[in-house]
Amino acid sequence: MAISTTRLPKYHAILESLREEISKGAYDVNRRLPSESELVERFGVSRPTAARALRELQYEGLIDRRAGSGSYLRKEVHEQTRVFGLIVPALGNTEIFDPICAEIARAVQANRAALLWGGSSHHDFASQSKEAVELCQRYVEQKVSGVFFAPVELTGDRLAVNRLVVDALEEAKIPLVLLDRDISEFPRRSKFDLIGIDNFAAGYQLAQHLVNLGCKRISFLAKPNSAQTIDLRIAGWREAMIRTGLECGPNRVRIGDPEDTAFVRTLVKANDSEAVICANDFTAAALMRSLLDLGVRVPQDIRLAGFDDLKYATLLSVRLTTMHQPCRSIGAAAVQAMLRRIKDPQLPAQEILFAAELVVRESCGANLPQKRK
Repeated sequence: MAISTTRLPKYHAILESLREEISKGAYDVNRRLPSESELVERFGVSRPTAARALRELQYEGLIDRRAGSGSYLRKEVHEQTRVFGLIVPALGNTEIFDPICAEIARAVQANRAALLWGGSSHHDFASQSKEAVELCQRYVEQKVSGVFFAPVELTGDRLAVNRLVVDALEEAKIPLVLLDRDISEFPRRSKFDLIGIDNFAAGYQLAQHLVNLGCKRISFLAKPNSAQTIDLRIAGWREAMIRTGLECGPNRVRIGDPEDTAFVRTLVKANDSEAVICANDFTAAALMRSLLDLGVRVPQDIRLAGFDDLKYATLLSVRLTTMHQPCRSIGAAAVQAMLRRIKDPQLPAQEILFAAELVVRESCGANLPQKRK
């Protein structure tokens, strides 16, 4: 069976709590952070888990760990004039944002600035939306130098929440750089800087790969209320299908829950799909589990592919073909875009899109006898 895709390392909860307390000014160069033993008691974890959380904060450049004394906020962080904020509701829940934000932290530190972390340990999207608005209000009050924002998705009020955040930052004249996705619905484009991958090209490349393997009936699966990036991936898939003369009608794009076996059963029967491109690896992993529960074999009966190249993509019962995101490059470019925006607020909106890399594994059936085209 496939491994669980929702379980997070225990140290993540400690990290999020300490980052929030740091952003609220709970610690400085003289006020010590909780010790490992205090964290063990507070969070009910093992000592190595508590130590891992503190090491992560040290790696991010937020704290110094003094032998025999404890952990303290770095003097440079406390005194730096520029302080940036992160609003990434999916941090800790969507794996691509961990390396993106870690690279932002390193690049910010290299520019002698500080970064306030804002993610969520919640899996429910209503709580993530609420925390995004609260973080925005806090950053406005703190008058941060700029904010990196990954817009909310997968909730019916996502457009209103995202607009609330960007309007508040704009009114406070706080520069904004969007990560991974825009706040506007496809095909519209907002006026804010955006750093991510070329999702249209990635969707096209993945569909073309399946066509080259001989697949003719290729469907696309996404969850309701997905981000604009998914619409771009669908548009790329559709373009590849049109150019090869294959069907790409509305019934080939299915919106639903991949963990709902009743929905998956209708998808398999109604679509007669040879292959399914999933909006991301998380969706692909959930669909793979449901298919296996229904006795549908991957890739012998149906081929699967996703996007993002998360760590667990190689640990699923059938290793997943996917599009790899250059997360660290995205993080570094986001900081450079922010610095340019601060230097010249009148610059036209920048859209920096990196190419995603096709990673071929067993789930697409590349090792099976090739179908006749």
